[in-house]
Amino acid sequence: MQAQKAEGTKDLIGSEMRAWQHMQEVAASVFEPYGFEPIETPAIEQVDVFVHGIGQSTDVVRKEMFRVFSGANFARVLEEGTDAKLKAKQRLALRPEGTAGVVRSVVENNLVPQGAAPFKAYYAEAMFRGERPQKGRLRQFHQVGIEWLGAPDSAADAECIIMLMEFYKRLGFDLSKLRLLINSMGDPACRPAYRDQVRQFILDHADEMCDECRERAEINPLRAFDCKNDHCREIMADAPLMREHLCDECREHYEQVKRYLDAAGIQYVEDPTLVRGLDYYTRTVFEVEAPGAGVGSIGGGGRYDGLVELEGGKHTPGVGFAVGFERALLALEAFGGSMITVAAPCVYVANVSADQRGDVFAVSNELRAAGIHAEADYQGRSLKAQFKQADKLGASLMVVVGADELAEGKVKLRDMASHEEVLVSRDAVVAEVSSRL
Repeated sequence: MQAQKAEGTKDLIGSEMRAWQHMQEVAASVFEPYGFEPIETPAIEQVDVFVHGIGQSTDVVRKEMFRVFSGANFARVLEEGTDAKLKAKQRLALRPEGTAGVVRSVVENNLVPQGAAPFKAYYAEAMFRGERPQKGRLRQFHQVGIEWLGAPDSAADAECIIMLMEFYKRLGFDLSKLRLLINSMGDPACRPAYRDQVRQFILDHADEMCDECRERAEINPLRAFDCKNDHCREIMADAPLMREHLCDECREHYEQVKRYLDAAGIQYVEDPTLVRGLDYYTRTVFEVEAPGAGVGSIGGGGRYDGLVELEGGKHTPGVGFAVGFERALLALEAFGGSMITVAAPCVYVANVSADQRGDVFAVSNELRAAGIHAEADYQGRSLKAQFKQADKLGASLMVVVGADELAEGKVKLRDMASHEEVLVSRDAVVAEVSSRL
């Protein structure tokens, strides 16, 4: 049987890989002036990192998280029918999102000690979720994100949103075609009572709602706002809204975030039903949509002031966001743009006969040492076939090494567009090619 990639995964080859690299370069250019440093956490973590952080009741943990076992432990789980007897360090999962792993790292390495400056980090990593593969939704996907730990001020929320929109702008988006949604989810002081009201609302309409929403009423009632069932969405339109139940501190925090965004000229839409999909969010949440692109949300985030404590650390407020590479790429292309960067110009070094193969080898390496993309023949092609290969590779220049020219200490340089040919000194090949590129 022919080897095939796993369902819901994709090879990033050539231009798409360059697009992912470009997204990372743009991320660095936007985030580092704000003081964010790069971080990479392991793709595999203990299950409890995600259960504590994301929430046992979320779809991500309950349905989508890929569990990882060694061969011996997998056999043990099959035999016993449970992983309950495995040690915590043996119960592993592939990361479904970036925040929980970064927070674990902050706690484990004590990166925000008492009185220290906030910890700022950005990442560009692969994530894994066992979802049904569809457009813009893969089982291995890529995200760029930031995490800001130790900053309770509402200005941090606003600056994250400003960075996010600047990031989209630098990627090539027309911001007028995007829609930024914001909301406040309250905090432990005011949200529990609100959750109870939403739960009761769902129970009061249980006979009209889907099975999943009835289940959500008991484990995570706010997730009913995200139900994809049209009838459930119609019913939830009349449910109580968080903005009507915010405590004074949460209300003032939210109002200040909006004042900062207004001052920065950031356009946004208040969506009182926006709840995000993970349990750790508190207060400010935000999401960016690309209406008409057919991919839904292309990024979002919010504040998570209680997550560090859930991961075993001291109370440390946090805020951050993540942008999906695959969805952002699809959305940009739907709007007529592209994240794909042009490859560096190629120079093809050809030999008239096999006798000049050593000289071609030397010239090619000299060009590469100068940072120039150089290609040559490695299959014993004729000179005519080498010209054809140079065309296929899109070479802009061709260096032709022949015995007669070498005898005079020269090589032939050909412009592939104009077909102009000139003789240049063998010792000046790199300088001449550099000037023409």
